[in-house]
Amino acid sequence: MYKKIVLSILLLCAMCNLSAQRIKGSDTVLPLSQRWAEEMIKENPDQSVVVTGGGSGVGILALLEGSTDLAQSSRPISFSERLKIKQSGKELREIIVAYDALAVIVNPKNPVGQVTKEQLSAIYRGKVKRWNEVGGEKWTIVPYSRETSSGTYEFFKEEVLDFKNYQSGVLNMPATGAIMQSVSQTKGAIGYVGLAYLNSSVKALKISYDGGKTYVGPEESYDEGSHYPIVRPLFYYYLSDAEEIVQPFLDFIVSDRGKEIVKDLGFIPNKNIE
Repeated sequence: MYKKIVLSILLLCAMCNLSAQRIKGSDTVLPLSQRWAEEMIKENPDQSVVVTGGGSGVGILALLEGSTDLAQSSRPISFSERLKIKQSGKELREIIVAYDALAVIVNPKNPVGQVTKEQLSAIYRGKVKRWNEVGGEKWTIVPYSRETSSGTYEFFKEEVLDFKNYQSGVLNMPATGAIMQSVSQTKGAIGYVGLAYLNSSVKALKISYDGGKTYVGPEESYDEGSHYPIVRPLFYYYLSDAEEIVQPFLDFIVSDRGKEIVKDLGFIPNKNIE
C-alpha cells in the first residue's frame, strides 16, 4: 500500500511545476507522513510531496546535507547534529507531530503474555536466554532489534536498557516490517515495533513499570492516566530557510483532517500542536 502511495505522489510531482516538499527519515513516522501526504494532495492537487524512510539518522543526515526539507524522527536530534546545523549558520525548527507507544512483540504461539520492564531489559542484555525463565516454554529467546541508525533503537536502549548495551546476539533489522515478519515466523522471537504496525501476525506483550504489580498493554497508552512505560514523541525537523516550502504540509497536519489521521493510524495525538 505504502509503495502505491509513494508512486502516486511521485507521479503527481512529475506533473507539477512546483518544487516537491521532501520528507525523509524514521520508518516509525513513515506511515503517518505518507497518509498525510496522500490526503493533502487529494485536497490540494497543486501540491507535491515525496516521502521516504530509511531511519531517523538517515533523515537527519539528509537534512544536514540539504537533500530533504523535513526530517522525520522517532528520537530527539542529538547535540552533535544540532551543533553541525548551528555551524552552518542555519536555524533548526522542531515539531512534535504525535506520540507513539512502542509495542514489544512475540510469536502468537508463545504463551508468555507479560513481562516486567526489568525482565525485558535482561532479555535484550543477554541475562535471560530462555523463555522458561520468564514463565514460558524452554525455547531459546531470539531477540530482534532495529539497526543502530534507527531512532527506535536509541529510544529502546535509553528507556528499557537504561543506556546499557544490547547483547551481541541481538539481530539488527533494517526496517520495522522485517522485525514483524521475523517474529511472526520464529516461535522464540521477541522484537519491538511502533504501535501503528501491530497486526494479528504477532502478539503484543503487556509490560509492568512497577516491578510486576501492574501490567499494561501498548493499546492502553491511549487512555488518560495510562502508565504504559514505553511511549515516545515523534518529531519533524526542518531548517528555517525551508519554512516557506514546508508550510503548506505543516498547515495540513495540524488541520482537523490531519489530526484525525493520527488517531486513524494508531498514533497518540499531540494535544499541544498548532
